[in-house]
Amino acid sequence: MRTFTWGCLLALLAVLPAEAQTVVPLKGQSSQQMQQDMADCNSVAASSTSASSPHVGGRVKGAAAGAAAGAVGAEVRGRQHDEVYDRAGDNAKQQYRQNRAGEVAAAGGVVGASRQRQERRQDRRTQNEASTSAYGGCLQGRGYQVSP
Repeated sequence: MRTFTWGCLLALLAVLPAEAQTVVPLKGQSSQQMQQDMADCNSVAASSTSASSPHVGGRVKGAAAGAAAGAVGAEVRGRQHDEVYDRAGDNAKQQYRQNRAGEVAAAGGVVGASRQRQERRQDRRTQNEASTSAYGGCLQGRGYQVSP
């Protein structure tokens, strides 16, 4: 019986939230009742943290903003040097704007991807905290002391 209880406890610890918590029964619950309550509360915690909408398109949005900024920036820089810019042909002006737009679009894509990764990390942290809180609250409601 002892081996079974320890085996169940070890298996249960594998599915608990990532943060280690100490659970102490305050109402004299049996080990079987404790296992059942922990499993139930783990299910509650898992279902209470809904998956947020995924952050997608960060690179594309960043690249689009970068391309627009690059084209506008190229036009502004060209206008700062009117005497040279006016003598350039329309094809050369267009090529210059496209090159600048492409260069800045690449940088914008990198920045957009970085922001997207940061948002995803923050979402995971928030979900982990919410899950841990829901798990602890559930167990406390069932008569356990939960300590981090």
